[in-house]
Amino acid sequence: MRRALVTGATGFVGKRLALTLQRKGWQVTAFGRNEAAGAELTGAGITFIRGDLAQRGPVVEACRGQDVVFHSGALSSPWGAYQQFYDSNVMGTRHVVDGCREGGARRLVHVSTPSIYMNYRDRFNIAEDSPLPRKPANHYAATKRLAEEIVQQAHSEGLPAIIIRPRAIFGPGDATLLPRLIRANDEGGVPMFRGGRITMDMTYVDNVVQALLLCADAPKSALGAAYNITNQEPVVLLEVLERLFRELDKPLKLRKVPYPIAYGLAGFLEWKARLLRSEEEPLLTRYSVGVLGRHQTLDHTLARNVLGYMPQISVEEGIVRYAQWWKKHEHQ
Repeated sequence: MRRALVTGATGFVGKRLALTLQRKGWQVTAFGRNEAAGAELTGAGITFIRGDLAQRGPVVEACRGQDVVFHSGALSSPWGAYQQFYDSNVMGTRHVVDGCREGGARRLVHVSTPSIYMNYRDRFNIAEDSPLPRKPANHYAATKRLAEEIVQQAHSEGLPAIIIRPRAIFGPGDATLLPRLIRANDEGGVPMFRGGRITMDMTYVDNVVQALLLCADAPKSALGAAYNITNQEPVVLLEVLERLFRELDKPLKLRKVPYPIAYGLAGFLEWKARLLRSEEEPLLTRYSVGVLGRHQTLDHTLARNVLGYMPQISVEEGIVRYAQWWKKHEHQ
């Protein structure tokens, strides 16, 4: 029986991965902070460890004796204090690497992000080796970039490691991407820049899990690299929203806003939040405006050719599944 540790196992992707591994016969240890989600994992026969990635000791101990460590834990948000991102994403990754080395893990599978590509310009078919912007888009992108460097350095020093960069993950259990849009719609309308004709990539959560499983069994020649993970079917934002709200049986309300005005307003709101030392995320952030107002698609050639990754669930089917789940859980 193969042994796996999943960090961030009480989060969206980590929980889905842990449950999938358990169903496939792995002996799974889940590491995370949410006790309620941890109790659900325990009920499924998974060993749950409540812990914080910023604390080295528990992380290193959790890695001991694992065949594969899936590091999906991170602080993911467009807003927050840099030190919080650094502690979770940089130091947390360093602790996982230390744990893999000291505990003899055979492989580290690290979940990164295409946010490191963001430069607030239209970009199409971004390859994994494309030059990264001199200035990261936000604290999340900056610290995830540093985390990748830690993993790549560890690989060069002998730790078998592989990295994926999944784009815009959605599906049942999503508490971030689609819920933000639904909430904005309920509160007056979804901000719509450039007519919503923005081309972007999305990735259904089960496809991300599939990619992670492929990484666990990928040949040695595939290690040491990063792989873009998407649904391999770029979509138009407005069309996705129209389909989503049709499936939700809710009217789609749009607020058309010129991109330059929205970007400038977001900058002002961020400045005001910093001035007031507010921990609450501003109504608009420059990163959120950039995501909704700039084209960005990823080249998926490497994942397809090297990992053999081919997504099984389409964006359309994923939207239907998410809407069904949302209507069942919206009042819980």
